[in-house]
Amino acid sequence: MSINHLELPWLVGAPPDFRKACAALSPGDADVGARVQELASFRLTNTEAGALGRAIERLRSGGASLKPLQPFKLAILPGATFDMVAQSLPAAAARSGVLLDVVLAQMDQVEQQALDPQSQVCRSGADAVLLAVDHNWLALAAPAHSAEDAQARVAGALARLKNAMAALSAHCGAPSVVLSLAVPPLPLFGSYDRQLAFTPRRMIETFNVALPELCEATGAILFDAATLANMIGTAAWFDPRLHHLYKVPFSTQAIPLFCDAFGRLLGAIRGRSRKCLVLDLDNTCWGGVIGDDGVENIRIGQGNPEGEAFLAIQRYALELKARGIVLAVSSKNDDQVARQPFREHPDMLLKESDIAVFQANWQDKPSNLEAIAKALNFGLDALVFLDDNSAERAMVRRALPAVAVPELPEDPADYPATLAAAGYFEAVSFSDEDRTRADSYAANALRAEVLSRSRDLGDYLNALEMQIHFSRFDAMNRGRIGQLINKSNQFNLTTRRYSEAGIARFEQGDAAFTLQVRLRDRFSDFGMIGVAICCADSEAAEPTWLIDTWVMSCRVLGRKVEEAMLAAIAQTARRAGVAILKALYIPTSKNGMVSEHFDKLGFARVSETGEGERHYRLEIADYRAPALPIQNLAEECEKLSGALLNAN
Repeated sequence: MSINHLELPWLVGAPPDFRKACAALSPGDADVGARVQELASFRLTNTEAGALGRAIERLRSGGASLKPLQPFKLAILPGATFDMVAQSLPAAAARSGVLLDVVLAQMDQVEQQALDPQSQVCRSGADAVLLAVDHNWLALAAPAHSAEDAQARVAGALARLKNAMAALSAHCGAPSVVLSLAVPPLPLFGSYDRQLAFTPRRMIETFNVALPELCEATGAILFDAATLANMIGTAAWFDPRLHHLYKVPFSTQAIPLFCDAFGRLLGAIRGRSRKCLVLDLDNTCWGGVIGDDGVENIRIGQGNPEGEAFLAIQRYALELKARGIVLAVSSKNDDQVARQPFREHPDMLLKESDIAVFQANWQDKPSNLEAIAKALNFGLDALVFLDDNSAERAMVRRALPAVAVPELPEDPADYPATLAAAGYFEAVSFSDEDRTRADSYAANALRAEVLSRSRDLGDYLNALEMQIHFSRFDAMNRGRIGQLINKSNQFNLTTRRYSEAGIARFEQGDAAFTLQVRLRDRFSDFGMIGVAICCADSEAAEPTWLIDTWVMSCRVLGRKVEEAMLAAIAQTARRAGVAILKALYIPTSKNGMVSEHFDKLGFARVSETGEGERHYRLEIADYRAPALPIQNLAEECEKLSGALLNAN
């Protein structure tokens, strides 16, 4: 039996005392934010989600710190009744690490709210605006009179949506989130519907095809509601009775699925998507127990249903790796025995070289997962653990609640669909750097070998033969720049987030100096690994730049890239006539590793608040760039500062 997406089977059901646990949450509790996220991790009914949502609002109103949840304010402009969805969304968002504050406008006031700069939505300070409109609002529900009329109707629907998005961008400064459209199960001609341009099905499908291009052009974010509807069947998605009675856009039974998927999208926007899939081996990647059955008797490969099912999960893991998800292994086995199928079985799709960290031993799974996270320099909340054993899953959930552990069905044929439906690896952008990220962890093993032969750190860094490249922001790399800014949590001095539209304003304006940094060494090309934004301080007595954003990939820690970035910023500032660099460190639950960043770089600490926020200052005239083991550094700094002067 295939999985029933409506039941969210990858989640564990809520305990009987769930509502009591929600009521017991107190603003004064230690780690109350983590407790909220733990309660959100269950499979919740609409009623249970509403109870947790009310508890979240009560905690927020009581001044509770709900870290590690990341704040996000979402304004919703609904074309129909959206109240029940809005009530369930905060719980689903918390499941994905987001503290959601919802501002819900009145039904069918989309254009009025978007066009009025003083409207509730435009004054809300929202991080994003959901345009929750469907085929009815876009006038695609009824047949057109002709193919020409159908073309005009689709163009009109796209234009109406685009106009609302443009107004929101101008008045709110926030990106829009738009929905693809589900096709109602009301064919006029049966299968022939798709061949006639004037049918609602054909118009809606044409609209959906054009929607990604519209989002790309406007910086909007697409939420693929049409695919959700197709997963459960449009007959289950739509509820004509509720629509006629209350103008509800889809069935109440679909609300948990919609909210779970939308919460994952918000998590991806906030950089909370998972980065690593950790695989158990026995009865997860192959049938049988390698230590008992031997490599010749494990069940994997073509020719029998069970063997093909295990091939399917390996194939899906490789597809995830190809898009940048890191693969690891955690197995209770002797190491050499566990590696044997990777080396010897002809039907294995996964190879040892695909696995960034291979933990096969007799320690408990939580300890191995902690070791994997440490080896990859990931937080535990970056891991997804796939294991057929329900006892092991329960142990990991208890010991490491930050690790995502999907429930798995009995039939391994359903493993890939379950993992895909859980959506742990949700994305809002994709770049060439994403493709190569997983391979970079294999290159790290080679670097470790070089390190083992090096006399000291300086000898090791010189042996890597690093080369750096600096340039200002540009449209071609805007997606990757946004990804670094919005996904980086550890090496992020202020944790300020910017949409692609906001990044474009920095890129195209002359009030800020922007920097993107690329690095390669003798083993691999890291791609873009650093971003900085320096804004002119118009209130300062002397020409001053304020470092608004400084973000780096943790993959290049300990390589002196921070010093190289400061050298580039300082030399460019000096050539531009800037006298002072100001900097700010704003502490979060995740960026403690950079709390001394500016101190180490030679900035003077000017002030510090009781909450740990620190202000720094660097006199450009006093700065001298150190000698660094990075090739092209002086040449790149000179080229960058010359380009700035030419641009100005």
